[in-house]
Amino acid sequence: MITRQIVIGLGLTGIILFSTKAIFAKLAYQYEVDAISLLLLRMTFSLPFYLFFAFYKNQEKVTATKNDYLWTLLFGFLGYYLASYFDFKGLEYIKASLERLILFTYPTFVVILSFIFLKIKISRYQLYAILVTYLGICMVFLPEIEINNPSTALRGSLLVLLSAVTYASYVFGSGWLIPKFGAIRFTSYVMIVSSILIITQFMIESKMNVNVLIFPKEVYIYGLLIALFSTVIPSFLISYAIKELGANQYSIFGSIGPISTIMLAYLFLEERLSSLQLLGSIIAMMGVFTVEYFKKDPKT
Repeated sequence: MITRQIVIGLGLTGIILFSTKAIFAKLAYQYEVDAISLLLLRMTFSLPFYLFFAFYKNQEKVTATKNDYLWTLLFGFLGYYLASYFDFKGLEYIKASLERLILFTYPTFVVILSFIFLKIKISRYQLYAILVTYLGICMVFLPEIEINNPSTALRGSLLVLLSAVTYASYVFGSGWLIPKFGAIRFTSYVMIVSSILIITQFMIESKMNVNVLIFPKEVYIYGLLIALFSTVIPSFLISYAIKELGANQYSIFGSIGPISTIMLAYLFLEERLSSLQLLGSIIAMMGVFTVEYFKKDPKT
């Protein structure tokens, strides 16, 4: 029997592996590949795994209805297509560490979505924590305007913020769908939906004029690494953790993501954060953790 500690460990592993995506993407961008082409490589390499697990007869019983399948299409569109596209596009303009920190705010949007659709009251502690989170983000973001082109930094940050919102929608909805399909099958379904949409977008944008076989070999290596270690493996680990712990409980451990990305960006991309930005990162992470900690506050 898998214990809660093992489940938490698997979830944390998924978060850390998922955070390597930004590092691999930034390394690939050095070879002048665009976001949609890199996404195409990511999903092309990962699609066979998801097709196998989607149709492999495992022991997880499916209790989903036709409407549940339609919801799965929607969350595949939101969580792994739009969120991925906004994220990869934003990484063309901003640091990996800033990208991960902005993406990390998604639990605050989960709380907001819960208030809008489920009428779950936001406590004053959560409200203060959300404000503190965005204060920390501003402390990291504003110095980037002084270093880089303001419009470039703003564009990249807004794109990643949209990624956080769409991913929050996925987390918000997947909590009740995963038990109906099973973690492996549900993850495979939404990733297949995302793959089809990304391939379609690539074909429309390139008008079939882009040869995907002309990139430097390094681009394919990074695309394969993103597919295996930043997509396939963490997607199953995270979905399993969400199934066993619940979306709310799982989100509490998300603070490890920005920390690992900041460290990896320092080691492999030579990205440096100022003292003010490091302080802002800590404040933002504390804010998100507080939002999650008080999510089940009896006064809410």
